[in-house]
Order: sequence, then structure tokens, then C-alpha cells
Amino acid sequence: MTVGTSLTPEFWERFSVLLVLALAMTAILTAVFTTAFDALTARLRSRRRHGPAPREPYRPEPSGHRTSVHC
Repeated sequence: MTVGTSLTPEFWERFSVLLVLALAMTAILTAVFTTAFDALTARLRSRRRHGPAPREPYRPEPSGHRTSVHC
């Protein structure tokens, strides 16, 4: 036994409106998140490129004489 339901014009109207809204929301959210992730990626790459210079190990100034400590 099958139950037959007819798809009314009202159904197709609502379906098409919801489909268009879903497509529009998908496009908008994709654009927003893509822009946000691109900005985040650019910021991270910039930070990595312009980070602090590596520190050199401490080297005392060369002097012509040695100092000695007397106790």
C-alpha cells in the first residue's frame, strides 16, 4: 500500500525560497571565513618573517691584558 502525496505549488515555492537562502548563506559564510583565514595566515607569516633576530652568544671584549683577582 502506498500513500500518495502530491507536491503542491506552495511546497515548491517554499522549497525554492529555502534553497536560494541556503545557497546565499553558504556563499556569504564561505567569503567571510576565507577572508578571515587569509588574514590570519598573512599575520602568522608576517610574524614569523619579522620575528626578533637570533641572539648571539656573549663574547667579552678582547683586551690587551689579563686581569687577576687577588684575595
